[in-house]
Amino acid sequence: MNTLLHRPPRPIQALPDQLISQIAAGEVVERPAAAVKELLENALDAGATQITIRLENGGIKRIAITDNGGGIPPEQMPLALMRHATSKIASLSDLESVATLGFRGEALASIASVANLTLVSRTPDAAHAWQIASGEDAASPSSGATGTTVDVQDLYGSTPARRKFLKSDQTEYGHCAEVVRRIALARPDVRFTLFHNGKQLDQWNASDDAARSAQILGNEFAQARLDLDHDAGEESGGLRLRGFVGLPNASRMRADSQYFYVNGRFVRDRLLTHAVRTAYEDVLHSDRFPSYVLMLELDPSLVDVNVHPSKIEVRFRDSRAVHQFVMHAVSRTLARTAAESTESSASVTSASPASPLPPRAGASTWMRESRQHDFGVRQRTADYGSLFAGTRSGNPAPDYPSSLFTSATNPVSAGTDHVGDASVPSVSAAPAPDQEAPVAEEFPLGFAIGQLHDIYILAQNRKGLVLVDMHAAHERILYEKLKNALDENTLAVQSLLIPVTLTVSDIEAGTAEEHRETLTAFGFDVASLSPGTLAVRTAPALLRDADIPALMRDILRDLHEFGASSLASERRNQRLATICCHRAVRANRALTLPEMNALLRQMETTERANQCNHGRPTWTQLAMSDLDSFFLRGQ
Repeated sequence: MNTLLHRPPRPIQALPDQLISQIAAGEVVERPAAAVKELLENALDAGATQITIRLENGGIKRIAITDNGGGIPPEQMPLALMRHATSKIASLSDLESVATLGFRGEALASIASVANLTLVSRTPDAAHAWQIASGEDAASPSSGATGTTVDVQDLYGSTPARRKFLKSDQTEYGHCAEVVRRIALARPDVRFTLFHNGKQLDQWNASDDAARSAQILGNEFAQARLDLDHDAGEESGGLRLRGFVGLPNASRMRADSQYFYVNGRFVRDRLLTHAVRTAYEDVLHSDRFPSYVLMLELDPSLVDVNVHPSKIEVRFRDSRAVHQFVMHAVSRTLARTAAESTESSASVTSASPASPLPPRAGASTWMRESRQHDFGVRQRTADYGSLFAGTRSGNPAPDYPSSLFTSATNPVSAGTDHVGDASVPSVSAAPAPDQEAPVAEEFPLGFAIGQLHDIYILAQNRKGLVLVDMHAAHERILYEKLKNALDENTLAVQSLLIPVTLTVSDIEAGTAEEHRETLTAFGFDVASLSPGTLAVRTAPALLRDADIPALMRDILRDLHEFGASSLASERRNQRLATICCHRAVRANRALTLPEMNALLRQMETTERANQCNHGRPTWTQLAMSDLDSFFLRGQ
């Protein structure tokens, strides 16, 4: 029998303040980590630049947080322990434009209702500190430096039933430490020191954003990240996004390195998470998760932080504008070409995958400063172009279209042969021996010097050796061309001299008939020759040499499973990635030096060329210092 249904009715009555605070504590102080978060936010709002956190038994036995902020006057200390007492807001207009981390006035009262809390504080102009404990009505003199110490002992000691829901000491400590890391990431100007059971486990001195994120997220993140700083201007509500986004090849199996802040407050927001995920769509198609530390700044009146007592959720006045701003800012950062990447991310080491190159210099400068001179290998800059004059075969392989490696700026040749709308590097137009070589500052990926096992391109730039995965690089180039052509409705379609026929199932035939218009928009003119045979009469010009029957079966399978929207959303991009993977130059394909250089030039001008469509790196840099170290030169 359900006793709740047969309980005699009780009269309506006002609850005592202590019980109200204990009820509120269930939302505000869910576990020790929540108490740590609230106390740290209060310390930062007080202007602290040094904060020490001491925990015992994962924060269950004790949480003591000391700061050097402005302190609390003794006459206001009793108010600090009362419900809904705060110095952060005083009116509805203040609530609608909150500029502080705390504002609800619930934290200290809620914590004091479920634990033994002692507050010691001293203002800069006070002769000594003052102390008050939960349950006391007035502060008493005490000792202490300028700032505030909040000492919380025996959390949930007065509500043992709630304490049973806490996890092990180590688990609770892990949650507390994560809260400290989140807040420390947002405030690199503040020194944080963390103790557990009397032992110092972490300390982060005041630094800048780059150093703090490297300290907390590790060197792996520091070596594979891109700087981001995008400002939409005052006319857009002061929207600004800054921070760091991890390279796709440094993605993780879990979303445990994703930190997003709104006006300095760590938040979990589906809108923001989706915006970032969408920006990574073109470079991270698998089930892996990117790493990032992003700070969104905007007018406080444009965001509502009073959504939940934990203050970890927010609501934007114009959510669509914020989503688009974040998505485009992250997408533009990831879309940096190899040339643009040379001017950013100084924190990325030279040996990291797809690491940006150093600032560029003129050809004569980098050739004079090359470490080859130290090895005693003398070579005139003017003769460098002659390295590319000859090829292994003299002409591109007949079964491999040279147009795949078209380049508008080919450093090898002064002229080009034209095939359709594509320019093919001319092998015969290499610089004369006495002619000045191309300016290296235009070509940060350097110039090809050979091919390794017909898989990797070896190139030399002013910093050292560049290794390129030619299949991954060409895959990205084709993908960006095809995607942009579809987005801009400029897709070139080519009629096939002999229509390609393929045998299909009844389902595939029905799908082709049902989605004929979608296939036409995608560049394919498909007709039914018989109940089990389809004929493909046109195809996108970029795919004219692809395996049309295999591609058509893949597209029909996608259309049947996901519908027409599969070619107009992220599914479309995934299908394009698969198409380009089949179309790109395969391993064990011998390329001429002009073809290799044309591929390098296109990489330098192609967005997101540092990764293939599946997030793998397309190239890496080996600096001369790395090679010197390997061969023990100078040691």
